[in-house]
Amino acid sequence: MSGFLIAANWKMNGRREDGLSLAKKLAGYLEKHRQEEVECVICPPFTLLGEVGKICDGVAAMGGQDCHASASGAFTGNISADMLEDMGCSYVIVGHSERREQHGETDEMIRSKAMAAYRAGLTPIICIGETEAQQEAGQTIEVIRRQVQDAVPEGVEGRLVIAYEPVWAIGTGKTASLNDIEMVHGAIAALAMEKKSVAPERISVLYGGSVKAANASEILAVPDVGGVLVGGASLIAEEFCAILDAANELV
Repeated sequence: MSGFLIAANWKMNGRREDGLSLAKKLAGYLEKHRQEEVECVICPPFTLLGEVGKICDGVAAMGGQDCHASASGAFTGNISADMLEDMGCSYVIVGHSERREQHGETDEMIRSKAMAAYRAGLTPIICIGETEAQQEAGQTIEVIRRQVQDAVPEGVEGRLVIAYEPVWAIGTGKTASLNDIEMVHGAIAALAMEKKSVAPERISVLYGGSVKAANASEILAVPDVGGVLVGGASLIAEEFCAILDAANELV
């Protein structure tokens, strides 16, 4: 798709005072500098969705950090896609490597969550990426192919957003080379179009993994990069706004 999608994943960070302060700074920036070609999505902890959503209403979309595959039921501690939609969300992250590693989520589970998101009217941000061992063994494209085939639903109606997050780059300060990003993003875009002929204009491939103000411009300029999924840097208003600046300058 044309333009950029810039998503902030706050992860398990932010008590009420901190989260609302950050949201107000971001909303203030977006009210002055927002461009239609650059969409901002904020994914705070579930506890802050309602209040952050009110602060950012009209300038940023809201997203959940995970959802259950079922619409409702006896699933203590879980959140459904329907509940997120009811809270005003339009996006949800599914399949983040931290969920895969810490909660044992498989591609099949992630696919079910993505399908639940679509049913609820949300756009899932489907995360994929190889481990350091897989990268060193030259298995990156093989891993990516399997994850796209198994974790991305067939016949998607609406927008398809896939986030390439090499596991070894998340929170480590390491970033994939620009050549590697271009190669992998091109492969993901091609594989995504095989999912029952998803139109190219409906596909966005984001990059994630130690994205920060210092490298955002060069990453966003890489072909087939449709935006970024930002972790740690999204918790610092000045850093995240600088990433949005980089996107604004490139559209």
